[in-house]
Amino acid sequence: MALHITGDDAADRLLSDDAFALLTGMLLDQQVAMETAFAGPEKIRERLGSIDPASVASTDPERFVEVFKQTPAVHRFPGSMAGRVQQLAQAVVDDWGGDAAAIWTEGEPSGAEVLQRLQALPGYGDQKARIFLALLGKQCGLTAPGWREAAGAYGEEGSYRSVADIVSPESLQKVRATKQAAKAAAKAAKS
Repeated sequence: MALHITGDDAADRLLSDDAFALLTGMLLDQQVAMETAFAGPEKIRERLGSIDPASVASTDPERFVEVFKQTPAVHRFPGSMAGRVQQLAQAVVDDWGGDAAAIWTEGEPSGAEVLQRLQALPGYGDQKARIFLALLGKQCGLTAPGWREAAGAYGEEGSYRSVADIVSPESLQKVRATKQAAKAAAKAAKS
């Protein structure tokens, strides 16, 4: 698998090669551009020397916030997001033996079971879990039975709804257009 989400080769390579980095990028994908969120794990790795869940979880929280604050910042909300990433890392260590990929591979789970496992993670609500499940299925080779159904609309073939559908600069623009149209529709419905 070779992901092309951030436009930065090193960041995309890390996302492609490291399951915890990918899980972290998805966690960071809120209130910042997708590329910024998914480039975050590479910034953490560069500054901390590791993106290993045990290393992240055991880093002094104040030091970890400083990692997030360095320019360019990992996220626009460094304090709260650093805490969330450490909570995620601790959950991966405690519940999955430090192996993030076990969340979607251990015991040959169904798509519905992978979704439940993702929803149980700190910082992963229903929508984020469904988007991540779609990303695993569409770009990362997940073959869990029923993953498309469990991912809902994000699992639809040929859709451009989320990061799961970004494979090129062109597809990024299509996803952005879909998101803008959805925001405009929601705004119009409120008026």
